[in-house]
Order: sequence, then C-alpha cells, then structure tokens
Amino acid sequence: MSMIRDLRAVVRPSLRKSPTVYTNYDATRDHSASSAVVDCAVYRDGRRLKECATPHEAMIRVRESGEGFAWIGLHEPTEAEFAGIAAEFGLHPLAVEDAVHAHQRPKLERYDDTLFTVFKTIHYVEHTELTATSQVVETGEVMCFTGRDFVITVRHGGKGSLRALRHRLQDDPELLSKGPSAVLHSIADHVVDGYIAVASAVQDDIDEVEIDVFSAPAKGSSRGADAGRIYQLKREVLEFKRAVAPLLRPMQQLSERPMRLVDPDIQKYFRDVADHLARVHEQVVGFDELLNSILQANLAQATVAQNEDMRKITSWAAIVAVPTMICGVYGMNFDHMPELHWKYGYAMVLGGIAAVCLGIHRALKRNGWL
Repeated sequence: MSMIRDLRAVVRPSLRKSPTVYTNYDATRDHSASSAVVDCAVYRDGRRLKECATPHEAMIRVRESGEGFAWIGLHEPTEAEFAGIAAEFGLHPLAVEDAVHAHQRPKLERYDDTLFTVFKTIHYVEHTELTATSQVVETGEVMCFTGRDFVITVRHGGKGSLRALRHRLQDDPELLSKGPSAVLHSIADHVVDGYIAVASAVQDDIDEVEIDVFSAPAKGSSRGADAGRIYQLKREVLEFKRAVAPLLRPMQQLSERPMRLVDPDIQKYFRDVADHLARVHEQVVGFDELLNSILQANLAQATVAQNEDMRKITSWAAIVAVPTMICGVYGMNFDHMPELHWKYGYAMVLGGIAAVCLGIHRALKRNGWL
C-alpha cells in the first residue's frame, strides 16, 4: 500500500502540471504586435472605454476596478499567439485546442467559470449560373469564450467579420451593459440571421433547378444534364445542414437552462434565436427532401427519354427489316423463283416493299412509337 501511495504522489503533481503548456507567458510582452488580435476593448456600463493596447492591459483594468468586461477579438490565431491570452484568462486547454485548430461541430461546453460556444458561419457565394461545380455556400467558424468579466471571440474563415456587430452593440449601451452574455446572444443572433439570408438565396437556386427539370428541354440537350447541378446543390445543402442541426441543442440550453454566466434578462432573448434556428433547420431539411425528389424526377425523365429513343430505334429497325427480308429472299440465286424473269417483277417487288414499309410506319406512328 505504501508503494501505491508513493506512486500516486508522483503521478498527481505531474497531472496537475500538464496544463502548464500555456503558463510561459510574459505579462509585460506587447501582444498588440500579434496580427491575430483584431480588436481589444473594455466596456463599462455599456460604453467602450479608452483603447487597450494588449489583452493583459484589458484584464488588469477590468479586474482592478471590479466593473465591466473585456472583449477581445481574434482571427485565426496560432498556438503561440493564443497561448498568452489563454493563460491570462484561465482558459481550459481542451477548449483552446479546439479554438486554434477549428473544424469543430457547433456546441456549447462549460469549463469551470467559462462557457465555450462554437458557431458555424454560412456565407452565400454569388454566382451568375449554377453549374455542376458551383460553390453555393462557404463556411467559417466563430468560437466564443464567455466568462464573468470577459468575452474572447476567435474567428476562422475569410467571411463573417464581427466588426459591424461590435459597432452595432456599442450603439446600444443598455443591452451591452448586461455584460458578456449580451455579446454571446448578439453573436448567436447574428449567425442565425445569416442562416436565414442564406436559406432564402438557396431557395432561389432550388426553384431555378426545379423549373429547369420540369420544363421542356432545349433542342439538342439531354434530360439528364441537370443531375450534376442537382447533386452539387445537394452537397452544398448538406454542408448547410451540418452547421444548423448541431446548434439546436446549445440554443435550447441557453434559452431554457438557468446558467450563472447568462443574465436572466438576456436568456429570454435566446428563446427568439432558438425559434429562428428551428425554423431554418426545418427549411434545410425540406431543401434536402425536395432535392431528393427533384433528382429522382430528373433521373426518371432521363429513363423515359431513353425508352422513347429505344422505341424509335426499334420502330425503324422493324421497317428496315421488310426490305431486308425480301431482298434476302431474292438474293438466294435459285433458278426457279416466282417473278424472277417477269418484265414487271422488279417494279412489283419495290412497290410491295414500299407499301409494307409505309403501312408499318403509319401503324407505329398511330401508336406513338414514332
């Protein structure tokens, strides 16, 4: 037993020290030189105070006064760039790893006194014509660390800047005075509003494809030519769905479950965001089902067109079989054959062939085969 206690005494300190990968942080170092920090500010009573040079300075100003909160915005930070900030604000290493490497599912996690939220942003890619290789939606990510007196946003992707959102919040001091949870709500609302706009644009693309599939094909075009466009649009809708569906549960938690870091007044607003998100999710699921139906209709039309082509080929083959058979009989070179030496035999055979072929042609056309 004493050996086991000695072993635990050795292992436990090492486990406690494992997160110190982020403790080599010089608080006096100037982090403003880091290109990852796009904005750093302290807010008190809903109003932005004088610019802060570094996240360290912002944290000092907030915690010395005991009022307000710091909002630090970063864009695609590296591990080295984020290490100091993570140590300064006591962020959990697992959440930091997710924020740096991105490509995460939308989620809400709690680490001690910090909420870690991941949002997938969706941007509609404008295009003059939808093709089998057109990119319809472009995705990005916004990670949000929400604490008692700070908000740290980490953005990945070229689109989805939060600058306009920050300015809009600064124009509403009453809302911003609610603290970090007000920022978290505004980010969630901003992301979901983007979903609504993209859903409307994707609906237009689906309507365009649907009209093309069920309209008369242009001369020389194939009925199955739209399958590539439909499949590409379906892939893009699937990407859209991956952003929307996993976010449903986090929004329900933020709107229904009491949380110490979320102001009760702000929690009411999360219900509206959750409702909008549920509506978008229903739209995206409907898009997927509609595209399945359109794809099946397109393939069915292509099959019908192929069957029509086969009937035409079969009909002409039946007509050509008549002269082939008669000419084959008279090409056997027997001496004693009817009308072989008759003066009008040749004309009679040609006339018979023409009459039989014409009769078959009329019968097939009357039945819709030609």
